[in-house]
Amino acid sequence: MKTGHMPRRVFLRGLGTAIALPVLNSLLPTNALAEKAVDAIPNRMALVYMPNGVHMPTWKPSTVGTGFNLPYALEPLKNFQKDILVLSGLTSDQARAHGDAGGDHARALAAVLTGCHPKKTHGADIRAGISMDQVAAQRVGHDTKFPSLELGMERGPQSGKCDDAYSCLYSSTLSWSSPTTPVAKELNPRSVFERLFSNGIRGEVDASKAKRERYNKSLLDFALEDARSLKSLLGLTDQRKLDEYLTSVRELERRLDFAGGLRAASHSGAAKAEDIPDDFTEHAHLMMDMMVLAFRTDLTRVATFMFGNESSPRIYSQLGISDEHHWLSHHMGDTAKQVKISKINRFHVEHFVYFLEKLKGTREGDGTLFDHSTVAYVGAFSDGQAHYHYDLPVVLAGGTSSNLNTGRHIAYPAETPITNLWLSMLDQMGAGIDKLGDSTGRLGHLT
Repeated sequence: MKTGHMPRRVFLRGLGTAIALPVLNSLLPTNALAEKAVDAIPNRMALVYMPNGVHMPTWKPSTVGTGFNLPYALEPLKNFQKDILVLSGLTSDQARAHGDAGGDHARALAAVLTGCHPKKTHGADIRAGISMDQVAAQRVGHDTKFPSLELGMERGPQSGKCDDAYSCLYSSTLSWSSPTTPVAKELNPRSVFERLFSNGIRGEVDASKAKRERYNKSLLDFALEDARSLKSLLGLTDQRKLDEYLTSVRELERRLDFAGGLRAASHSGAAKAEDIPDDFTEHAHLMMDMMVLAFRTDLTRVATFMFGNESSPRIYSQLGISDEHHWLSHHMGDTAKQVKISKINRFHVEHFVYFLEKLKGTREGDGTLFDHSTVAYVGAFSDGQAHYHYDLPVVLAGGTSSNLNTGRHIAYPAETPITNLWLSMLDQMGAGIDKLGDSTGRLGHLT
């Protein structure tokens, strides 16, 4: 057991592993002066992205203020209605053509977190803007092992044309660390797990992984001796907390092994190295569990997650739908297609609810992880048929530390930049800046 540079962070170590632990009160200093030096529970920020727009009649509440109705697509949020804000009226103006014609999907994704108009190119001279999550990572990320996590579920090509004359990279990238530097997302939950629990020494990491696979050992088996030493220093409450946490890590590792095994079997062993679950729900849940784990152990305070790339052709056969998502979004007023796109919208919301439930079900201090988190659920289109870049679908969830006045639907004036929301969220993270892309100021009425 070894403490990191921050007093609140403790690790269990073994061959190639560094298992970060949640805060254990037994290990905190007891004298008044030392207590002042111990970091307060940090704020976290997550952004969850859905592609291809929504069917607005089944998304947008018909009333504003408190007591608003939850339309069909948002009904899964009923147990969280008091914890959320549904925001309407927000616009991503820089996703519009502004003389560039075609390429709405590429521009939509590139602009939604940056507020910048991407350069129309399919060459190496790509250019967008720094995304709000990376602003936060650069300003508060030095306090954590990972400044940010970027996760997703759909690979997408990184070169060539994918939307008119725009690079495919624009259509599959949400995060930008600079105007010319896209941040790749990780799709493999096993890789995320190994990264979170790696001590950074490549040889040890590889040796640990190979040994575990050879002897069918859990990652935790390498840190049991350190865990036993640590346990002797803990009070009964923290012992139970440690046991609970290590059990959850082992269960997550078991699920990863199971999902990887199923995929290898279904692909005759050919895809073992990829370890990406075929099942959408299991894949999404594992990735969201990784975000919760990283927040819980303070390995990062900033995370993004994408259900899919723009123009995603995913087929949601589990919903009884045999058509591609992008094709359905261009419903041309066809009622049957609108019903299907509404089902997909609702399906994504159900998985977003899973993430909120995990945050709320994780104890931290006198409350839960949700109490110290702000989570934005966003799409870069309203109506996918018309490629509308205004009245974007946005849900904002947050606990007590977010200072949000939740339980409301807020309708903002038309053309209010969505970047104004990002400025407000950055303030909440202690990463405030004066301007982001096309922002015109902080977003009002949130608190």
